[in-house]
Amino acid sequence: MAITAAHVARSPRIRLGMVGGGRGAFIGAVHRIASRIDDQYDLVAGAFSSDPERSAASAADLGVARAYGSFEEMAARESRRKDGIEAVAIVTPNHMHAPAALAFLKRGIHVICDKPLTATLPEAKKLARAAEASGLIFALTHNYTGYPMIRQAKAMVEAGELGDLRLVYVEYAQDWLAEPIENTGQKQADWRTDPARSGAGGSTGDIGTHAFNLANFVSGLTLDTLAADLQSFVPGRRVDDNAHVLMRYTSGARGMLWCSQVASGQENGLRLRIYGTKAGLEWEQENPNYLWVTPLGKPRYRLTRGGPGTGDAAARMSRIPSGHPEGYLEGFANIYSEAARAIIARRDGTALDAAVTFPGLKEGLEGVAFVDACVRSSKKNGAWTALNL
Repeated sequence: MAITAAHVARSPRIRLGMVGGGRGAFIGAVHRIASRIDDQYDLVAGAFSSDPERSAASAADLGVARAYGSFEEMAARESRRKDGIEAVAIVTPNHMHAPAALAFLKRGIHVICDKPLTATLPEAKKLARAAEASGLIFALTHNYTGYPMIRQAKAMVEAGELGDLRLVYVEYAQDWLAEPIENTGQKQADWRTDPARSGAGGSTGDIGTHAFNLANFVSGLTLDTLAADLQSFVPGRRVDDNAHVLMRYTSGARGMLWCSQVASGQENGLRLRIYGTKAGLEWEQENPNYLWVTPLGKPRYRLTRGGPGTGDAAARMSRIPSGHPEGYLEGFANIYSEAARAIIARRDGTALDAAVTFPGLKEGLEGVAFVDACVRSSKKNGAWTALNL
């Protein structure tokens, strides 16, 4: 009998757990939606809060059968079940990333962690060593690298279409912390402006790491040194809410990064511009399906997701025809689906497609080291500072 698609059994969904992301959390809901878009995961367990009653209530809201009052209990008990979780999504405030991830790695469970990797650089190095030694899959959800036109931009850089890179400009501007809303009990602002939970970086850790990762991903460049000027414009705020960073790359290219959460009128203004000897590229997150190309001596033109001129790298990140917007949730889902391909290949003992790409430990370490270097440089009046990797 001929084998058709109907006769080929798909690999079972990955049994997923979640730490954090309970009632009132923003990013937990995003992770749950992203994990389900391509139907690769089943959320079956969670330690949604450190309060057992709140965790149970959140599990009931979500229809999740197994609720735990701590991630330690969850890691221990799930690892002993035949139907226990295979992977865990960690969506807590930054200071809990390392202890939660270490607990699940120790039990042989793959980790998908929200960025940044950890709150401090020593924690990041410890976690990276443990994850590498475990041999498990570790994915970091720098979701903007999952956008189709960002994959297109990276492919064009790698193909030499821009020539030798000279300039990298990346900015991420928001205004939601322009006032001291952390003093009103706003949950998301409260922990993000508390250095004990966020780490030493405020806007640099929350959105600056996204901008830095995006610039690195597309350009392929390696940072040599940086000079940072960090501000806390809102009186009494204990972490930075604005940062200007000059960057020198090992190739000789130069860059500049601006991140701000006090830029009045800005919603989620992530923008990347890269210029080489032959051409430049321009992309902005609020119009993610467009990539502008600026050839030297020729008219500027626009590529669209799924449109003429785009290649395989963008196509494998797309789900619907051109002209239909894809954005934040789909980009997030692409990271989850790339991680799923790696987890399933490991489970099934099959070779992983070489095209599979997702952020992991290397990118996580670089991001935390970036924040650390920014803080050290700013304290030295903007002195040129190397990343302590």
